[in-house]
Amino acid sequence: MEKPEGSPADERGLQPPDRGLLHLWPSGGGTQQLCPQTVLLSRPVMHISLGENHGILLAQGGLVFSFGELSWRGVSVPVSAPVLEASLLGRTVVHVAAGGFHCGAISEQGGVYMWGENTAGQCGQTDRASVTNTTVPEPCPVTVVDSEVVPPVVVRVVSLACGREHSLALSAQNELWAWGSGCQLGLVTNTFPVWKPQKVEHLAGRHVIQVACGAYHSLALVRSLPAQDFSAQSTPKMRERGRSPQCPLADREELVTTDDAVYCPLGVELSEVTRSEPSSRRRVPRLHPAGMSSGSSRGSSASLSSFSDDSRSNPKQTNFPACSRLEAEENRAECASQTDGSPKANPASDWAANKDSAFSDDLELQSLLDKLSVQSESQNATATGDTDSVSSQTGSEDSCISSTPSSDLLTSSYKDDSIFKMQTNNGGASAPLSSSPVCLEEVRLCVERERQALLGCSLTNAHQKGNAAASGRRSLPGTPTHGSPRRRRQAASGSLCAGAASDDSGDGLPSLETEVWSWGRGSEGQLGHGDHLARLQPLCIKSLTGQEVIKVAAGSHHSLALTAQCQVYSWGRNRCGQLGRVDGPVTVPQLAKLSDGLRVWDLSAGQSHSLLLADGDCVQPVLLYCGQQSESAHGEKLQSQSSPLKTKSCTERPTLLPFCIEMSYISNVSGGGRLCAALMDHNVMGFIAAIHDLASRERQFSCWMNDVRRVVIAPLRKKETACQTLGDPCTHLFFALCDSFIQLSKLIGRHATALSYFLQNAQSRDVTSFPLLTHSELFLETYKKYCSAVGDFQVMGGFQSLHKLSLECLCGQQAVLSQLCGSDQSVSKEFDLVSMFYQPLQQLHHYSRVLLKMATCYDVLTEEYQSLQQGCSHYDALSLSLLRKKKEAETTQLFWKTHSGKTTESLRLPQRRVICESSNRSLTPQFAGRFSNHWFILFNDILVHTQGSLPSQSFFSSFRIYPLTCLWAKTITEDGSGFYTIKIICPEESFTLVASTPQEKNKWLRSLNQAVDQVLGGAGQGSSPGVTAAVCRTASYKFVTDERFRDAQYSGSWMAGRVHGRGTMKWPDGRVYKGNFKGGLEDGYGECVMPNRAQDKPDVYQGQWKEGKIHGFGKYKYGSGEVYDGCFCDGRRHGYGMLSAGKLARTSSGLFIGQWVQDKKTGYGVHDDIMRGEKYMGFWLDDQRHGSAVVLTQYGVYFEGSFKENKMSGSGLLVSDDDTVFHGEFSDDWTVNGKGVLTLANGDRLDGLFSGEWSAGLKVVGTYVKPAMDENKEKDEPLLGQYAVPAAQRWICVFDECWSRLGCDGAGNGERTAAWDNIAVTITTARRQSPDLSKSHTKVLESLEFIPQYGEAVTTANYDNIRRYLTKACETPHHPLGWLVETLVTAYRMTYVGVGSNRRLLRQAVLELQAYLTHLYSIIRFLFPGLPDDGGIIPDAPDISPYKTRRNSIKVDQGVFVVSCSSLLLPLLLPRLYPPLFTLYCLQQEQEEALYWERILRLNKQPDQALLGFLGVQEKFWPHWMSILGEKKQIVSSSKDACFISAVETLQQISTTFTPSDKLLVIQKTFEELTLEVKPFLAGDFLWCMDDLFPLFLYVVLRARVRNLGAEVSLIEDLMDPNLQHGEMGLMFTTLKACFIQIQQESTT
Repeated sequence: MEKPEGSPADERGLQPPDRGLLHLWPSGGGTQQLCPQTVLLSRPVMHISLGENHGILLAQGGLVFSFGELSWRGVSVPVSAPVLEASLLGRTVVHVAAGGFHCGAISEQGGVYMWGENTAGQCGQTDRASVTNTTVPEPCPVTVVDSEVVPPVVVRVVSLACGREHSLALSAQNELWAWGSGCQLGLVTNTFPVWKPQKVEHLAGRHVIQVACGAYHSLALVRSLPAQDFSAQSTPKMRERGRSPQCPLADREELVTTDDAVYCPLGVELSEVTRSEPSSRRRVPRLHPAGMSSGSSRGSSASLSSFSDDSRSNPKQTNFPACSRLEAEENRAECASQTDGSPKANPASDWAANKDSAFSDDLELQSLLDKLSVQSESQNATATGDTDSVSSQTGSEDSCISSTPSSDLLTSSYKDDSIFKMQTNNGGASAPLSSSPVCLEEVRLCVERERQALLGCSLTNAHQKGNAAASGRRSLPGTPTHGSPRRRRQAASGSLCAGAASDDSGDGLPSLETEVWSWGRGSEGQLGHGDHLARLQPLCIKSLTGQEVIKVAAGSHHSLALTAQCQVYSWGRNRCGQLGRVDGPVTVPQLAKLSDGLRVWDLSAGQSHSLLLADGDCVQPVLLYCGQQSESAHGEKLQSQSSPLKTKSCTERPTLLPFCIEMSYISNVSGGGRLCAALMDHNVMGFIAAIHDLASRERQFSCWMNDVRRVVIAPLRKKETACQTLGDPCTHLFFALCDSFIQLSKLIGRHATALSYFLQNAQSRDVTSFPLLTHSELFLETYKKYCSAVGDFQVMGGFQSLHKLSLECLCGQQAVLSQLCGSDQSVSKEFDLVSMFYQPLQQLHHYSRVLLKMATCYDVLTEEYQSLQQGCSHYDALSLSLLRKKKEAETTQLFWKTHSGKTTESLRLPQRRVICESSNRSLTPQFAGRFSNHWFILFNDILVHTQGSLPSQSFFSSFRIYPLTCLWAKTITEDGSGFYTIKIICPEESFTLVASTPQEKNKWLRSLNQAVDQVLGGAGQGSSPGVTAAVCRTASYKFVTDERFRDAQYSGSWMAGRVHGRGTMKWPDGRVYKGNFKGGLEDGYGECVMPNRAQDKPDVYQGQWKEGKIHGFGKYKYGSGEVYDGCFCDGRRHGYGMLSAGKLARTSSGLFIGQWVQDKKTGYGVHDDIMRGEKYMGFWLDDQRHGSAVVLTQYGVYFEGSFKENKMSGSGLLVSDDDTVFHGEFSDDWTVNGKGVLTLANGDRLDGLFSGEWSAGLKVVGTYVKPAMDENKEKDEPLLGQYAVPAAQRWICVFDECWSRLGCDGAGNGERTAAWDNIAVTITTARRQSPDLSKSHTKVLESLEFIPQYGEAVTTANYDNIRRYLTKACETPHHPLGWLVETLVTAYRMTYVGVGSNRRLLRQAVLELQAYLTHLYSIIRFLFPGLPDDGGIIPDAPDISPYKTRRNSIKVDQGVFVVSCSSLLLPLLLPRLYPPLFTLYCLQQEQEEALYWERILRLNKQPDQALLGFLGVQEKFWPHWMSILGEKKQIVSSSKDACFISAVETLQQISTTFTPSDKLLVIQKTFEELTLEVKPFLAGDFLWCMDDLFPLFLYVVLRARVRNLGAEVSLIEDLMDPNLQHGEMGLMFTTLKACFIQIQQESTT
C-alpha cells in the first residue's frame, strides 16, 4: 500500500502517495473560504511540525524538509516546494520538532540535531564563540549526557518539543531534559542561557509520557505514582516547622493540608533570617472569603517597576531574547531570580509600608476587589489581538529568570503556594541593591504584585461554574499531589523508578492514570493553577488529576488537554476563542464546548488557534477549528498584531471545517504560528477505513461505558441502603460486577487511546503490533471475567433487587438510563438493566469483523494475514462462547425463579448454571420403582439426584450431589433389552440411568460429557454420544463411605472413577500420603506422614508402595528417632535394610545393617553396639544372634564362633590385643566353660578345662606346655576365620534385592529382556520424579535410558562400550547396578570401619571383596551374555603396543584378551572400598612397616654416589650429569637426590592409585624410565640381568620414600589378576617385593 522510496533528488513528484498526504492552510481565514493547499511529495509525510513562520516535514525513509521563513539562512521557501535538509541524509530521522524560530530532529539511534535561532541557547550549540553564535544554519548534533552516573552515559532521546527560547527532550528512560533560557526550562540554575541539556530534576523518578512547549511555558504528561508510593509525604524536617495559621485562597470550608514552611508563590524559599524574626513583629493577615489577604497593597507595583527598569539596564542580560513591549509589561513580574543567599532590603519598597494598609473589615476589601475587577476587565477589553508573532524579534529582554539552588528549592513548587504566608517587617537596615539582578526584597515585591494581579484576575473567571472554580483554587501553587520526587530520590532510585517506568499493569497499553504538570510563565493563566503566577519548577495541575488525560498541546499562550473520554480541557489566553469558549482567559482547565456526538481524538495548538480531530456521524473523521477568523478572502497577507480586533471574528465554539470531508481519512493534525496542517491517508482496499471504524467505535464504546459508570454505577455504589436492598450475597456480587465493569472500561479506554496512537504514528503502523493482536489474552480474559460477573449477579436474582434500588436512586434519570440501555422503553422493567450490562459483549463481534476485513487486504501466505485471521477466530469464538454463557445464565435464573425454596437455596450458587433437567421423566434410574419419583438436574459443576417429590413442586425431600469433576458417563452397548442406558461412575458409587428415547439418551450423554469437559477446563465441544470425557483427569474429592479412605480429602489424578496416578490423600487423623496411586490404592513411590501419639512425633516414610502397603525399597523415620533404610514387604521390613538408632531410642543403640525377614533380623547382618563398644558380624534369627559370627570390642578383643539365642555357645576362638589366643568352649558372652587351649604370645600353651569370664579371670585345670625350640609354631596356631561366616554367604540379601529390581525371582532366574526393560523404566521414572538432579547427573541418566546391544557376542570392538556403560551405571544409585555397588560399599565400610578396623579381619575383608566380584560378575554376565567366564578370552584383539595394554583387559597373546571379574570390576569397586581395606593392610604390616621406614630414613642420609656404592650398583650405571630446567649440571660426590629422578618420581605415584592393575602400570613405567636413563651410558644391544637391575631398582625404591610400601605390596599380591603373575608385570612386582624385604634386612651398622 506504499510507494517505493525514491532518491532525494526527485522528492517532489506529481503522483501523491497513498498515505501521509499533507494539507496546509492559514489559521486566520474564514472557514467557508479556506482551500487547503496540498504539498505533493513522492514519499509519504510521516510527521509535520509548525513554528512561528516556518515548518518542518519528516518523510518516509527519514528525510527532513523545511519550508517558510528560514531566517537563520536568510531565505524564504514556499510551502509548495520544501527544501531537503541535505546534512541529515543517511541519519534516518524518526522525529522532528519546530520551535518559534528553530528546529530539531531525532535520529533512529536517539541522537538530537538542532538548527535555527540560537540567541537564547535553544539550539544547544556552544562552539567557540557561544556568545555571538546567534544562529545555527545547518543541523548540528546536541549530545545529551547523564553525568550523574559513573561513567557518564549518552542519553537516548525519543521525543522533542520546542518553544520560542527553549527546547525539551524526552529520553528513552522517560526523563526530561531542557536547554535554552527562561523559567520554562524548569531547571535549578541562575545562569542563562543553558547551552547544554540538563535534566529537569523536579520530574526525576517520574514517568514522563509526553511534553509540549508553548511560547514561554511547558507542559508534561506524567504517569501517576501508585498509591503506596506517596502515602507518606511529610518528612521529619517538615513536621518540625509547625502548622501555618493561614488558610488557602479557597473557601473556608475547603481547608487544604499543606507543608508548614514559608514559601512564596514563585517557589523560592524565604531565607532563615526572615523566618527567624520575633513573633511579636509578625501579624496574621485577615483573609477575605475569596482568599485575598487584607494585608496586600497596590503600592508595591511601583517598586516592581523600578526593579524591572534596573534589571533592564543590567549589561549581563544583553544576550537574552527580546519580547515585545506589551508582552514585557504583561510578564514583567512573572519570575524572579535569587542569586544571593543574603536578604537585601530595598528602601523604595520597605516592607513596613504595608503594615498599616489592612482594611478594617471585609466590606472594604470587597469594594477594592470590585474596583480591581473593573480595571482588569477594562484592560482586557482594550487589549489588542495576539502579540506573539514578532515577540522574539523585538528589542525588549526576557524578564523570566530562574533562582539559585537552595535547600528546599526543588520542593518549592509542591508547596501550597495558595497559602500566602506573608510576613511584615517593622523596620530593617536599608541597603543598596545587590549587583545581582534580583534580591530577596524584590522577590517579595514581586509576590505582592502578583497578589494584586490575582485580585485583578479573580473576576476573570466570574462566569465559571462554582465547582470548577473551587477545583481551580484547590490546584493553586500549593498542595502537592504526591510530594517532591527529589526528596525521595534515594529511595526512588530503585523500586520507585522501576515501577514508574513500567507500563500500566505491565501489559504495554497506554496508561490512563496520568497527571499534567506545567511550569514557566503564567501571565495568561496558561499554567492552569488558578492564578497568573510563573512557576520556576514543574507543578501538577490538580484539577486534571484523575481525568485520564492522554495528550497535551501548548499554543503560544494557551494549553489543551485531551482525555480518554474524548473531552478537551483548555485554559489560558482566549482573545481569539482558541479555548473553544466565548469567555475570557481561564486560569484553570475547563471543558471546551463541543457539539453532541463529537468525540475528539487528536488536537494541536497554534499561536492563537486550536485544531481538533474528532469522530463525526460517519467513519471519516472531521476537523474542528477554534480561534480567530478573518472576514477577508483567502490569501490575504497577515495583519499586524497591533491591528484592531474589529477586522476579525472569533469562534464561539469549535467549528467544523467543511473541506475536511474532501480530505479522505485524516490521521494527524498540527498547528503552529498561523498555519494549520493535516496528514491524510487514502482508503486503499478498505484498510484505513477499517482501522478508523474500529477506533471510532471503540471511542464511542468507551464514552458509553464512562457514562454508565457515572450515571448508574457510581450512584448505586454510594447508596447507603444498597446492602440492605440487595442482601449479603448479592451485595458482594454487585461490587464484583462494578469492579469488573470498571476494569473493562479502563481496558476499552486504553485500547481506544492505543488505536489513536496507532493512527497518528504512521511510521510504526505495523499490523503485527495491532493492540487487538498483541494483547489478545488480556482482552479475552477481561471479557470472560466481566461476562462471568454479570451472569453470577443475574443467576442470584440480583437484577430484581437492583431494579428496586435504581428506582429509588435514579428516579430522575430514567430517560438517560433508558438511552444508555439502548431501549426506548422506560426503566420500569428489569430487562433494561440486564441488556445494558450485557451490551459490551457485542463489541467482540465487531472486533472479529474488523480483523477479518483487515485480513482481506493481505495475501493469504503473509504473516500479517495469518495473525489477523488467528485473531479473528479467537474473538469470534469468544463471542459465541459468551453468548452461550449469557443464555445459560438466563435459563438458570428462570429455573431458580420457578423452583424457589429453602432446600433449593442450598444448591443456588453464583457460578452454578443449569444445563438440563429431567422433570418430564426423560431419565430414571434402572430398576426404579413404579411409584417412585426421581429427578435429575445437571448443573455445570454437579449432577443432582432428587427423590421423593414431584418435579413440578418446589420441594426436595432428599437429594444426592455428584461432583462432575469425579463423574464418568459412558454408554452401554445395546443388549436387545430395549433400554437406552447410560452408565454413571463415581468414586464411591456407580449406577445406571435409563432414558426414555434414543434422542434423550444422546442429549444427556452429550450434555454430561460437555459439562465434565468444561468443568475440567477442556473445550467440551468435541464430545459425541458414546465418547466419554477425560477418562484420566485431575480433581479433588472428599470420600464419605469408602472404608479405607473414609472422610479423607484427595487431590490428584483419577482414571475411570478410581484414584490413579500422582495425588495427595489427607485423613482426618493427620495421616498424609503424597505419591502415586494405582487402581484406587497406593502404588509406586510415595511419601507418607503417620501420627505417632506415643512419641508425640509423626512417623515418616518415603519409598515404594504396592497395593496400598509399603512394599519395596524405602526410608522409614520413626517417631522414636530410629531410621530404617531398606526393603519392605507387605508393610514389614523384609530383605536388606539398615536400622540406625536415634537420640530418642532407649531399647536399642547403635546401627544394624543386614537381612530382615518379616520385620525381624534374620540372616547375615552386622550390628555396631555403640553403648557396649562391640561389633557383631554374623547370623541372626528372630532378632537374636544365632549362628556363626565374629565379635570385636573396642579394646581389641577378637572372637569368632557360634551363637545360640543371643549368647556365645559351642566352640570358639578368642584373640586378645596382645595376641593371646584361646580356642575352646563358650557358654555365654565372654564366658569360658569346657575344654580349651590358651596360647600365649610367646608360644607357651595351657591345655585343659577352663571356666570363668574372660575379663574377670579364668579357672584352669590342665597342663602348661612350653614348646621346644625346634618346634614349628605354625602347626599349632589356629587359623582365623574358621568359625566366621563364609564370604560367599554374606550379603545375599543385597544381591537378591538387585535381582529383584531386574525382575528376576532369583539369581539368573528371569527374562533378560524384561530385566533391561525394568532398568529403562527405573531410570526414566527416577529422572522424572527427581527435579533436583544436577546437569551431569541428568545427562548420565539420559544416556542410561538407551538399552545397549546386549545380545551380540562380545569382541574387542564392543568390549569398551560395555565397560563405559558399567562405569556410568555405577555412578548413579537409580540404576540397579549403581544401587548394588553403593549398598555394598556401605555394608563394607560399616563392617570394617571403627571397631571393625582390626588387623585380624584383613583376610575376611579380602575374601569378602572377592565374593563381591564373583556375585557382581554373574549379574553382569546375565545382562551381557556375550561375556566369557571368569578368565575367559575375547577374540579379535587389535594389534596394540605392549605398553598400551588396557588396565581392565590383559594381553596374553597377539590378538587375544583375557577378561576376568577382577580386571573388569575392581576399577568400579576398589576406589570406593580402598580406605577401609588399605587401613587393614597397614595394621597388618605395622611391625614390618616400622622396620622398613627406619631403614629408609637412615639410608637416605647418604649422598647419591655413596648410596649407589653401598648398594653395589656398578659404576657404569652411575649418572654424571643431571638436567635442571633444561640446563645440564654435573653430579658430584656430595649431590643428593640427583640420580634417576624421573624413575623415583614415577614410583612415588603408586600411592595415588587404587587398583592392582594401576599400581602394576606404575611399576612398569618406573622400569621404563630407569631404562631410558641408563641407555645413554650403554651399548644399544644392552639387556638387563637381575644382578644389575636389582641394586639399581633398590636405589630407586629407597629414594622414592614410599610410605606403607608393605601394605601396597600385600594389596597387589592379594588382588592382582592371576593371569599377570607369571608375565612381565609379575616379574617386576616380584622385584619390588624383594626390594621391600631387602630394605628391612639391611644391616644397621
